[in-house]
Parts: sequence; structure tokens; C-alpha cells
Amino acid sequence: MRLMIPAMVAAAAATALAIGAAPNAAKDDTAVPVAMASVNAGSFDFRLPGEYLKADWPVDAPKRKVTFRRGFEMMKYQVSLADYGACVADGACEAPDGGRFASGDVPVTGVSYRDAKAYAAWLSRETGETWRLPSDEEWAYAAAERMNDDALALSQDSANPAARWLARYRAESTIGERDAEPKPLGHFGTNSKGLADIAGNVWDWTTTCYLRAVLDDNGKITRSTENCGVRVVGGRHRGYISNFIRDGKSGGCAAGLAPDNLGIRLIRELPSLVGYVRRLLTKTVG
Repeated sequence: MRLMIPAMVAAAAATALAIGAAPNAAKDDTAVPVAMASVNAGSFDFRLPGEYLKADWPVDAPKRKVTFRRGFEMMKYQVSLADYGACVADGACEAPDGGRFASGDVPVTGVSYRDAKAYAAWLSRETGETWRLPSDEEWAYAAAERMNDDALALSQDSANPAARWLARYRAESTIGERDAEPKPLGHFGTNSKGLADIAGNVWDWTTTCYLRAVLDDNGKITRSTENCGVRVVGGRHRGYISNFIRDGKSGGCAAGLAPDNLGIRLIRELPSLVGYVRRLLTKTVG
């Protein structure tokens, strides 16, 4: 059965999709400016997150080719302290650790995975759009050249299994100059996909759960255990942080060097033509 829609509605929907979705509109129809980066469809080699064992010893995670058949829109900048403060003022978010809602245009830090989810839900309600955290795959693809490969290329050392953990700590501690003070938005520049400050000194929460897996001789996963009480965070290096932790340095880091700061960067779902038309018709009827 073919969907029949009025010509004017179809034209409006097609125009909105062509320009990358309608502008954010709050409940009072006031525009909510959110700078976005459009990440085009494509493929890349993705180092799987988590811990991997072969013959009972830790090894580098395998790589997989990941293809995004549809592009997506991600916030160009991380959620600012002022923007998050609006959610707190509305009673939908908890105040961040150590956060003051000043006029400074800096990313919000001191927020947990739960805080990030609450902000996404609030922003979705305020704008009538769908906002969500990215997966680790999406974050890594969007990070492009700024995504650091966390492979260590070490041989198995049965005499000293701690060598791998020490090597990871050393590798992560030498990535870039250490300065944990949050910087103004845009301080770390823009990558090839148009995202600012990605892999700066604020790590972004993702929805991906921590995985512990066993590999066979061919690198195929034979069994695995997923722990969704710990999530992957993306930054100068990949991190693993418990859901409720707001400061990675407080002891919530599951492996390697703790992130300097924990923040938020969201994806805005692009509506399908049918979904957009339904929204348009619902607003017209209402």
C-alpha cells in the first residue's frame, strides 16, 4: 500500500530532510542553537573495546571492519556547562561535581553516565527531537584521525602478566600534554569530520558496555561476558568507567590511566521521511 500525503506536507518534509532535519525548537517554539557536525556514511577498521584473552592470557583486541550505511549528526562541541545548567535549573538533571553555572563557555564535567542519559532525555523533551549518547563505534568513527589505537603489540609474558597493564599505563600517559583544566569550547581544534575538541582533555560517555571475551587461535570470539555497569568513554585514549562515577580519577576506571574529565557529546537522530511527516501531521492536528 502506497503512503499518500498532501503535496505541501511532502514538499516540506523533503526540504527539511535535504537540509539535515528541522532546527531545534523548544516547547515555546524558541530556537535552541546546537552546532552540529554531519558525519557521512563510510567504513573503517575498528579495534573492539574491552578485555580479550587467548589461552588464558590478555592480548590485543581484534579489529573488525565497521560500515555505516547512513550518516549521522553529532554535536560539534561537548555540552557546555551553561547548557547543562539549564537542565539542572529545570529539575531534570543533578548538578555536576564542582560545577558552577557561570558564563564561561566550557564543557560540563563531573557528570556520570546516568547524568548524561538524563540530559539527553531532557533535551529530547525540550526540542521535540531525539537525542542520545553515541556508541563506541560511532564515537571512534567520528573521531577519525584523533582516535588512538589502544593495541600494545606485546608478546604474551607468562612470567609477568602485569607487564601488559603497566605498558598500557605508560602508553596512555604519554598521549599529549597533560592538563586537566577544562578549556573553552574549540580550544583543541576541529578534526577532519568537523568535530571540535574530540580527544581533548574531556572524555565523552558512550552507550557501549565493557566486554570480557575469549578468542580462539584465529581471533574469533568464542565466549564473552558483558558488564553494562561499566561503559566505554572516548577521549585521548579509550577508557572504561562505572556508570555512577563522575570523576574518573576517583577510582572508577576499570583499566589503564584514568580520564581527566568526563563530559557529554550527543547524537541527534535524523528522522525518516515517514517519521517526519507523522510529526508534522501531529503538530498540525494538535
